[in-house]
Amino acid sequence: MSINMVAAHAKWPEENDAIFGLAAKAKEAIDKYGKENVIDSTLGALVDDDGNLICLDTVYNELKSLPNAAIAAYAQVAGQADFLEAVQDACFKEYKPNAYIKAVATPGGTGAVRHAIWNYTNPGDSILVCDWFWAPYVTISEEFGRKVTNYEFFNDNGEFNIDSYKEKFEELVRKQKRIVSILNTPANNPTGYSLSDEEWDKVLDIAKESAKDPENRIILMVDVAYIDYAGVGSERRKFFAKFSNLPENIFVIIGYSMSKGYTMYGMRSGAAIGISSKEEITNEFYYTCMHANRANWSNGTRGAMSVMTNISKDPAKKQAYEDEVNRYKVMLRNRANAFVEGAKECGLEILPYRDGFFVSIPCENSKKASDELIKENLFVVSLKKGLRFAVCAVSEDKCRMAPAKIKAVLDSLK
Repeated sequence: MSINMVAAHAKWPEENDAIFGLAAKAKEAIDKYGKENVIDSTLGALVDDDGNLICLDTVYNELKSLPNAAIAAYAQVAGQADFLEAVQDACFKEYKPNAYIKAVATPGGTGAVRHAIWNYTNPGDSILVCDWFWAPYVTISEEFGRKVTNYEFFNDNGEFNIDSYKEKFEELVRKQKRIVSILNTPANNPTGYSLSDEEWDKVLDIAKESAKDPENRIILMVDVAYIDYAGVGSERRKFFAKFSNLPENIFVIIGYSMSKGYTMYGMRSGAAIGISSKEEITNEFYYTCMHANRANWSNGTRGAMSVMTNISKDPAKKQAYEDEVNRYKVMLRNRANAFVEGAKECGLEILPYRDGFFVSIPCENSKKASDELIKENLFVVSLKKGLRFAVCAVSEDKCRMAPAKIKAVLDSLK
């Protein structure tokens, strides 16, 4: 008889992370066949055309210039005060809502998602997430005894499926009297879709209608992890202004990450930013999240906070940083355009792409398709409803040729 030492609520299947496992296989193929003969589109990180991780010079020069003590010292539990101001400026830029706003430092955007799910739902509640989603939304929810309800992300016209969203949203509010709706936009992972300003208006209309019942609690968790590589200029930030003067029982939490915009993937820094028309609600958010910080990871990464703060305070450093980001933003857009054009040329069906690191290909039996593509030295992540191709990690030339390879494999499986 086997003995289980772990408590029942913490017992999970013995399995490794599928994406990182696939990335390890891609590395083995590169070592065996040469990087020019392998297409590795596994991880969501910016990679140059030679397969090297892109690390922004402006960011790491600043980090390395810090005194040792500024890197090693503990940060405040809620985050350094100057960082909490800087992260709001970095997130909103010129579209800061007219509202009460408070921020709390978290380990990347993941920490913000964690706080939204744990602090704003009750045991057994369901979180509302679209059916093309970042898998850890489910992992985090299950860890806390919550469930996930999916709505259909796209309608038949390839647009945000507002009807499906409305149906599931209202269903959960009737059942729970509260809802945490996670919206991963702009530059959704895994599809690369960004809600338009008009689509945001419809989402907020649904929230406002439910908010007419004063007993309802509406929490919109907006995961903007990829926002710094979305759109041209600040166009994809315009929707932030729509969070001004909302009913007091609608609360918005922004999950901002330094992983993508600052290429500080492993330093785990970001923030949960709360937005409300009522000051006491953002104060409640601040102290609740600060308590959760202390209970889970104590405090954040002081060095990363200092990097963002120092760059934001110095106009020359800020301009140099923005210029560097924009250069890679253009590179990413060119890669994505190459993939989209390649898909059109060979007739490969893809989901609507607007921004970001990924393109998704709907298909049945995606695990089988991924396994067959490995034989072609093309590594793509299998999802429940299709495949995810990381344009962020693949050169423009390979992005252009990959769709035909994927189409050939999918056709062979029919």
